[in-house]
Amino acid sequence: MNPLRQLATLGQSVYLDEISRTLLRSGELERLIADDGLHGVTSNPAIFEKAIAGSDAYDDAIRDLAVAGRSPERIFEALAIEDIQDAADLFADTYRRSDGQHGYVSLEVSPKLAFDSDGTVHEARRLWAALDRPNVLIKVPGTAPGLAAIRQLTAEGINLNVTLLFGLPRYQAVAEAYRAGLRDRLESGRPLHAIASVASFFLSRIDVAIDPLLDQVAAEGGERGERAAALRGTAAIASAKRAYVIYHDVFGGDDFAELVAHGARPQWLLWASTGVKDERYPPTMYVEPLIGASTITTLPRDTLDAYRTHGAPAPRLSDGLDDAARSLRALQDLGIDLDHVTHVLEGEGVEKFVKPYQALLGAVATAATEGQKSP
Repeated sequence: MNPLRQLATLGQSVYLDEISRTLLRSGELERLIADDGLHGVTSNPAIFEKAIAGSDAYDDAIRDLAVAGRSPERIFEALAIEDIQDAADLFADTYRRSDGQHGYVSLEVSPKLAFDSDGTVHEARRLWAALDRPNVLIKVPGTAPGLAAIRQLTAEGINLNVTLLFGLPRYQAVAEAYRAGLRDRLESGRPLHAIASVASFFLSRIDVAIDPLLDQVAAEGGERGERAAALRGTAAIASAKRAYVIYHDVFGGDDFAELVAHGARPQWLLWASTGVKDERYPPTMYVEPLIGASTITTLPRDTLDAYRTHGAPAPRLSDGLDDAARSLRALQDLGIDLDHVTHVLEGEGVEKFVKPYQALLGAVATAATEGQKSP
């Protein structure tokens, strides 16, 4: 059996971390849904920048929108909305068959709003209305200012994908904001059953930040250096396993049970940034240890292909939870402040979306200008 399909039997959904007009219109996404059992798609500004700047599939649409007087930002938005709608339609059967549990496609608010709660709420409402599909998720930042937006948008019944989560305290705050939003909605007499939400916990970037710090300690030698060397490549997976403990704490208690009785669903954890950045690590490093019920793993194409070929599915997410806690304590014992590192990663993560977003708008502007010059 296809290992990707086996993940679904273990309670984990597989999403593709990629979108493009070519993927949609060539029939490739339909094939991946049929063959691999894909349950959804995630996107971000970097993915759209690669899709739009890297092909001519959008050129005619860009020209037409430019002639109509649209700004580069509004041109991109129109292109993205059409792609997300088309992808959501391809997952419509998945959504219906799963009673709304699977089949979601994500579109992100402008990364420039990452620290603007009111701006995030306004743009999320606008995109939700424009997309007009039940199986879309609006990606909003899991920053401190984003917490109020998460609660407000959840109370309004807007499906969310909370992104850029690196640290455990912030993840817990996000989960609690979702729960509070559901409570607000229930108290206002509105239904809960149709609301979907996921929390995207980023993995490989944690190890990219922590491993060099461990290497510095390891270079000192001695017993302390040996402990540091042994911890290399463990921070992200240990953090994810502890996040799963928090997930059960927030959504497994009596408080949430009351919301479940009124139709609420827990906010699933979504493992993001699953492509390895260090060639010394196996390509499925961030997939195999984190297979568990009520989770999603979103995979770039290379990782998807690698898991199809080499995957060995088994429910491992709940294994070694105490070991994960010890690993995180061991980092602290070595003087590595994980909370500080993840705070820095959050800021860098925003910047890594802002830069391709600006490059994307530049590419759209160039294509629009060239298109208008063409006969």
